[in-house]
Amino acid sequence: MRSLIRPGRERVAPLVIFGIIAAAAAVPFAFAQNLDAGKSAEKLFADGCTACHRSPRGLAKGRYTLTLSWFLQDHYSAGPDTAKALAAYLVSVDTPPPGAAAKPGPKSAKSKPRPSRPAQSQ
Repeated sequence: MRSLIRPGRERVAPLVIFGIIAAAAAVPFAFAQNLDAGKSAEKLFADGCTACHRSPRGLAKGRYTLTLSWFLQDHYSAGPDTAKALAAYLVSVDTPPPGAAAKPGPKSAKSKPRPSRPAQSQ
């Protein structure tokens, strides 16, 4: 009976399989990297936020840094460090709307009431 495998293949196939396994084991594993690590908050905003937001002003909307960083971490940033840096930056550039600065405080009493006019005799 004739073999369906060509002569010499039974020696080559295990060597090829061993070579593939050895090459795969020699390649270092790709670990996840934070590409935003080490960037300034301004650079983080420029790289990730300017596609939708023209300016960082007004984005914090009076929120606390902690709650804003939680929101950014859940939805937009790669990790807690970048979220905290970006939140601190947004809070630092947050300005009140133009009309808010013009709001008067509670009215204080005027200095002194005017004395009444003396009655004119006729």
